[in-house]
Amino acid sequence: MKAAFTMWKNTRMIILVAVCAAIYSAALIAFKTAIPLIPGFTEVRVANIFPMVFGLLFGPAGAWGTALGNLIGDIFGGTFGPGSIGGFAGNFLLGYLPYTLWMNLIPFAEKSREWKKDSWRSWVSYLLIAYISSASCAIVISIFVDALGLVPYAILSKIITINNTIASLIGAVLLISVFHVIKYQLGLFWSDIMEETEIGSPLAGPLGAWLIGLASVIGFVGGLIPGLPTITIGWIATLTIMVGCCLL
Repeated sequence: MKAAFTMWKNTRMIILVAVCAAIYSAALIAFKTAIPLIPGFTEVRVANIFPMVFGLLFGPAGAWGTALGNLIGDIFGGTFGPGSIGGFAGNFLLGYLPYTLWMNLIPFAEKSREWKKDSWRSWVSYLLIAYISSASCAIVISIFVDALGLVPYAILSKIITINNTIASLIGAVLLISVFHVIKYQLGLFWSDIMEETEIGSPLAGPLGAWLIGLASVIGFVGGLIPGLPTITIGWIATLTIMVGCCLL
């Protein structure tokens, strides 16, 4: 998690935050009322092809840009409210987990931070991270919204997870198209901009990665565990995700 804070000392990373936020919010606003799923809370989010790509390309700048972009989308899209706090946290995870899990999701993880379209590890990692980041985002948002008494956790968590996962998988096309341009022509790949000392290398990273992976599964299946209420499962999953994020 170190890079998420040290990046604010880097001017280029701050600019990338603004760019990611602008693109994401514009896409959210454009499709905000196109196909609503739960009016005022979520819709078919075409814009969600971007967060995973932003995270893998721009690292922490992609995470903050996604979180801020979602907040801006809520404000100007007419859905701003108490639930936007959960939306900020959940969308931060949607951009944060792709770059932090990429080298920590052992044994599938790549040994470098780069996307390699000819590597089976890159494809397996992408598929797993697409689900884990989407489910983690959904769990955090849904538990917060449920606590406010707005939408039941069991319903919202499923909708957001499926919605985000499908969009993230489609985003692979975008990643393949722009990766080499971003890294080799524009020189804007996040780990090329930041110093290794600013990024850090947590020893407990793989443990954190699998804790989040486990929580994303448990939080999604919810009430299928006998003897435990769905909302209890949601809180356990949320707390586990938070612990895992601190270890990454």
